[in-house]
Amino acid sequence: MLGLMQSQPLLISSLITFAERHHGDGEIVSRRVEGDIHRYTYRELAQRSRQLANALEALGVPQGERVASIAWNGYRHMEMYFGVSGSGRVLHTINPRLHPEQVAWIVNHAEDQVLCFDMTFLPLVQAVHAKCPTVKKWVALCDADKLPADSGIPGLTSYEEWIGAASSTYAWPQIDENSASSMCYTSGTTGNPKGVLYSHRSTTLHAYAAALPDVMNLSARDAVLPVVPMFHVNAWGIPYSAALTGCKVVFPGPALDGKSVYELVEAEGVTFAAGVPTVWQMLLTHVRANGLKFSTLKRTVIGGSACPPAMITAFQEEFGVNVLHAWGMTETSPLGTLCTLKNKHLQLPRAQQELLQQKQGRAICGVDLKIVGGDGKELPWDGKTYGDLLVRGPWILDSYFKGDSPLIKDENGVGWFPTGDVATIDADGFMQITDRSKDVIKSGGEWISSIDIENIAMAHPAVTMAACIGMPHPKWDERPIVAVSLKPGASVTREELLKFYEGKTAKWQIPDDVVFVEAIPLGATGKMLKTKLREQLQGYKLPGL
Repeated sequence: MLGLMQSQPLLISSLITFAERHHGDGEIVSRRVEGDIHRYTYRELAQRSRQLANALEALGVPQGERVASIAWNGYRHMEMYFGVSGSGRVLHTINPRLHPEQVAWIVNHAEDQVLCFDMTFLPLVQAVHAKCPTVKKWVALCDADKLPADSGIPGLTSYEEWIGAASSTYAWPQIDENSASSMCYTSGTTGNPKGVLYSHRSTTLHAYAAALPDVMNLSARDAVLPVVPMFHVNAWGIPYSAALTGCKVVFPGPALDGKSVYELVEAEGVTFAAGVPTVWQMLLTHVRANGLKFSTLKRTVIGGSACPPAMITAFQEEFGVNVLHAWGMTETSPLGTLCTLKNKHLQLPRAQQELLQQKQGRAICGVDLKIVGGDGKELPWDGKTYGDLLVRGPWILDSYFKGDSPLIKDENGVGWFPTGDVATIDADGFMQITDRSKDVIKSGGEWISSIDIENIAMAHPAVTMAACIGMPHPKWDERPIVAVSLKPGASVTREELLKFYEGKTAKWQIPDDVVFVEAIPLGATGKMLKTKLREQLQGYKLPGL
């Protein structure tokens, strides 16, 4: 017997329709590439999204074809989120921090038909446009008078001129909720990036889940600042959850330095912000150096890479901002876990609470996870046993675009996505990433967590960033060393830093050496590139060998 409820597909267009109808005067604030502050409402966002949909219709772009963006976080980019996907096309957000050759490869692999870009990225587009034959139209996200006299890009059009000629009357199509809505490519450090293709159903479910109280806890009372880029797994789904809840949205544009982010937080009454640790490190450095406080910011979600415990303590103890540690991947849309305490943890001493907050947190309803050993069998949730982390759920990848399925079938034939992370899970379901499987250090048959080694180093007042890697050892197979970059004007010796580890970890886990570097190499999404670090340290030998 079937239920007798109305059947309505879960579509991205339903989110913007709801926002327009029920939160029409809700504010969307953007710092533009031009440097000024732009303001408008959800009602205007919906209207201009429909204009974009009509412009794509007039161009003859069929449903299911890809429309690409190379853009910062801003209102025009958000219009693409709804105007492209809502009309049945697929929004392909491209990471502009990738090498031009990689960008061209991605555009061609996706077979993008239209590419819209912020003027900041004109040099990048000039470098790749001739190598991208599938792109029929190039659009600069700017006013007509901001187009360069000679861009070298044939037929380059101003976004405002392009959609300005289109009607704002448009009926969102009722398409299959399993239709593709958007795509992102992984920023893998080996081989070509892989395309992850999201659906309307997966995106809408993820938007609902992200807004839950034990996740981002978004509401119409919030002012949200997504510092995480809209080209990085759809800004962790925040633009969709924002439309769902009607919260105020504040976009930082290209200005991601500590001073600019702080000023925007204070000027716009931001209550919730989201970003990677490297951005928050710049923000903390600025507020500390200038003796500043936050007047409205209450919580921040930190993900993309492990958040150093010292950062959690700084936000909470110094500035009264609650930290929500999160974990996810491009393949998980991205939210897989988020760290909020349970009722029984509220009476624990603050230090014990913070130990829990250092973990990546509990699975979000809709996601299941487990850790397995080398034999594929599930390992216990005791908070100590390490295993390969597997996940499954309605917004978890099944297959890569034009590629194979990486899923691992369990004894019941159920498919699980192998994350490539090594983790523990405790009895309360709190998961903690201890390493990437390719980065885990095995010394004398025992595992050493590179993340733990890095976190201790970054707790030292002189250290700004640390990366731990394993080096070959004739007796122990591998031994850890830690590469560190120091804060401006700070100093610490090798011996002082190694002594700093004493009492904070087992003696055999203390690094054998400290290597001082000018900067830790970072990837396109702010993650440490240990492959590059190993290249830099080619020829290095452990002390005494």
